[in-house]
Amino acid sequence: MTVSVIIVAAGSSVRMGFDKLAAPLGGIPVLQRSLNVFLSNPVVAEIIVVCPPERWELLETTHPTLPIRRVDGGADRQRSVANGLAVVSPSATHVAVHDGARPLLHPADLDHCLQAAAADGAAALAHRVTDTLKRSDEAGLCTASVCRDNLWRMETPQIFETALLREAYAAVAARDLTVTDEVSAIQEIARPVRLVESVHPNPKITRPADIILATAILTHP
Repeated sequence: MTVSVIIVAAGSSVRMGFDKLAAPLGGIPVLQRSLNVFLSNPVVAEIIVVCPPERWELLETTHPTLPIRRVDGGADRQRSVANGLAVVSPSATHVAVHDGARPLLHPADLDHCLQAAAADGAAALAHRVTDTLKRSDEAGLCTASVCRDNLWRMETPQIFETALLREAYAAVAARDLTVTDEVSAIQEIARPVRLVESVHPNPKITRPADIILATAILTHP
């Protein structure tokens, strides 16, 4: 198993009001933490960071053996991943796509996801929905309960055989579809994806309060 990692970090951080990927988390930028977890994994052969030049300049990307490089993002996440996929090494058996805004990925959860992808060809980190779910009308009035059995909230990394992910992205492009994650692209070619339950917190930094939460997790692991 030889894995190319695509870290997606091209978003504008509009909802934060500042660059969330540059924000310090325990003294280290969020994006750097998202990068660091992949540096010591033995099956990772290269890392491609999809980000603008100003974010790239914040990172420590010198590594004695692991190639780390930057590509520009696209108009949305789907196009950003496609830009990264276009430069993945031909020798990569698998591609792992990870959100740059998920800086707390635990090495053990990464390993479990890699093992599932090696066995099944497609795997994604996720966690089961535990909240009570309701459906509302357009006015915000509750209309029904939603059964939460077998419902999952998706996370990253999402890891696939390279040829499979290329096939899925080609199908999405040919059908002029928009997908918000790679599992959705794989579903378009009717291939199953193994969901791997994350054991450790893996929040996505979206709002200022998420920085507070992530800092608390780092302080009390």
